[in-house]
Amino acid sequence: MSREEKLAKLSEKREMVLNGGGPKRIEKQHQSGKFTARERIEKLLDQGSFVELDQFVVHRGTEFGMADVNAPGEGVVTGYGTILGRLVYLYAQDFTVLGGSLGEMHAAKICKVMDLAIKMGAPFIGINDSGGARIQEGIDALNGYGEIFKRNTMASGVIPQISVIMGPCAGGAVYSPALTDFIFMTDQTSQMFITGPQVIKAVTGEEVSGESLGGALAHNQMSGNAHFFAADEDECFWQIKKLLTYLPLNNLDPVPLVPTNDPADRMDEILETVVPDDANKAYNMMDVITALADDGEFFEIQPHYAKNILIGFMRLNGMSVGVIANQPKVMAGCLDINCSDKASRFIRFCDAFGIPLLTIVDTPGYLPGVEQEHGGIIRHGAKLLYAYSEATVPKIQLITRKAYGGAYLAMCAKSLGADVAIAWPSAQIAVMGAQGAANIVFRKEIEGAENPNEKREEMIGEYEEKFSNPYCAAARGLADMVIEPEKTRYYLIKSLESLMTKRESRPGKKHGNMPL
Repeated sequence: MSREEKLAKLSEKREMVLNGGGPKRIEKQHQSGKFTARERIEKLLDQGSFVELDQFVVHRGTEFGMADVNAPGEGVVTGYGTILGRLVYLYAQDFTVLGGSLGEMHAAKICKVMDLAIKMGAPFIGINDSGGARIQEGIDALNGYGEIFKRNTMASGVIPQISVIMGPCAGGAVYSPALTDFIFMTDQTSQMFITGPQVIKAVTGEEVSGESLGGALAHNQMSGNAHFFAADEDECFWQIKKLLTYLPLNNLDPVPLVPTNDPADRMDEILETVVPDDANKAYNMMDVITALADDGEFFEIQPHYAKNILIGFMRLNGMSVGVIANQPKVMAGCLDINCSDKASRFIRFCDAFGIPLLTIVDTPGYLPGVEQEHGGIIRHGAKLLYAYSEATVPKIQLITRKAYGGAYLAMCAKSLGADVAIAWPSAQIAVMGAQGAANIVFRKEIEGAENPNEKREEMIGEYEEKFSNPYCAAARGLADMVIEPEKTRYYLIKSLESLMTKRESRPGKKHGNMPL
């Protein structure tokens, strides 16, 4: 065979793989409002940076007619490239080839790029669009999923792992995304569930659509399984790129620094009046965060779930910082089961990748109720205590108003390892609110008074003066500084700069036992 013939054969084989399932199936993919696997990779990566691996891998199935089935690329495109100039490894399942179903060699391709991502210390992105396990391959397909799950676990805390759901993702396939750090979903075109609507109807008699059961909105609002909701695939790719700008490439890589012209000593007048004089009035904590952040930018994570707490990334003088903040305008900023889970996992992610933590506190306590107690608020609330205590990254606590009882501790108190605790003059650091405390501490005086209501108000004022302020905590060294709110950005940046050389270790052990 001549050189020209060999090259022609290569070109022919490559063309067959690049065409995926063929023009008709590609057109059907487009009609469904979805891009193809290769189009998705082109949109996500820097132009011309993609290097494909294992292009000519083929399956080894022989049962149920598989010996005669041609599956170009084995239904998945794998390789590496760059996003904004930084290396990433990725795969994209090709729904036009056997519905993107996962078989032995399909899984082997994914495992290879996962291994490479770990070795090279680069983020790993999986674009999921698959009908699930390839039934014709039986145990080989199931074993392939297991190999992927194991690698997800080994990579956890070593490299950032991102799952992108852009089609169906059902059965065992959902567990790989669940093991990764962030899950992105697109409206009306992505679905995740263990058992689909038909199985649920057959077993329980319940009728539910695929979208309401496991669509993007369901997992962003109700289950909390997903972290980002996108109107379409283009918006989703933008979100992924934005997230990666805040993250290091791996657990040994320094946190990204992005130059800013926003002065470190900038003062924002909104901080002077953002907290109402009436302690029972709500305000939007987002106003505080954006006033503090470089250029007012805050990249929120899970914005549709457990809205009583805010998590996300911002920058302070160019450095990425993970933010956890109570949201007083939702449930008064109370801590509950869902927000404890949401915040704890984010804290552990930031700690794993060396991202400093800023905790902004305004919470009256844990949400009371039988549902919360029976749902395990003790166990779930303990996750926050565990996550903060375990974290060794720089930790700054900022108390804007209420910081009561166990919730004060759970929001990164000094006793849990806050390196710097800053309070505003409006801070109320106490076991409980003044009204409840006065009713207990001064019960006899109130009951014995000629005018109990008047006496109660007097005692409430006395308690507030003595305890519901930042100065008792400051007197014990549990608040390092009490500052004017408008100077907060300056003090946060100075504190962060002083903490950059922090060294802190934990007792040697295989691992702890987090209250799950």
